[in-house]
Amino acid sequence: MNDPTAINSVTAIDAPGAGETLTNRAYAILEEMIVTLQLQPGEVLSEAGLTKTLDIGRTPIREALQRLSLEGLVVILPRRGVLVSEINVRSQLELLRVRREVERLMARLAATRATAAERSQFKQLAEGMEACADRNDDIEFMRLDKEFNRLVARSCRNEYARKTMGLMQGLARRFWYQHYQEALDLPRCARLHATIARKISHGRSEAAAAASDELVDYIEDFTRSTLEGDLAARS
Repeated sequence: MNDPTAINSVTAIDAPGAGETLTNRAYAILEEMIVTLQLQPGEVLSEAGLTKTLDIGRTPIREALQRLSLEGLVVILPRRGVLVSEINVRSQLELLRVRREVERLMARLAATRATAAERSQFKQLAEGMEACADRNDDIEFMRLDKEFNRLVARSCRNEYARKTMGLMQGLARRFWYQHYQEALDLPRCARLHATIARKISHGRSEAAAAASDELVDYIEDFTRSTLEGDLAARS
């Protein structure tokens, strides 16, 4: 899922703390700016320009861009610069095929591997998401959704699934950010997330996996609706 709150400037992210590298800081800033469409699809970037804007050295910027390239958020053009990748609905549908399998696995594993403290956190997240559904509160839901994604990634205790999901999250978040205000049924989406969180908190692995599939079904419908809307707008 995606966070609709955008950073207003690069200064919104604090200086790196202990254990945080300049590369990680550059990546976090650029990823957020791309996902929240502050850097538009098709926009051409340069290492020199980003170095000046972010006040971070050229080597960390280059390393951050290489990571973003692996995630599909930018395209590196030798001797020409860096292009912010276009948003492609059909590609999102293909991405969802992979997300379905990985998210199902992660939900199932989290239900069996989460600690007692993590199960309590899942319960609290479920309650918070249900409250968001009742209030139609998109901002708070997106904050909770980010916590939910991190908790699932941690509690599933499978680094390969976590890393695979990490490669897809930026593209998914950007697509969501572009379209959620026009097509999202927030109460339904929030309750689908809450159901997964509750099933995990109760240790019901197969029920959590089934609930994950229900959520991806909804996201796929949401994605297809944006495709139909685009086609209608062009006709």
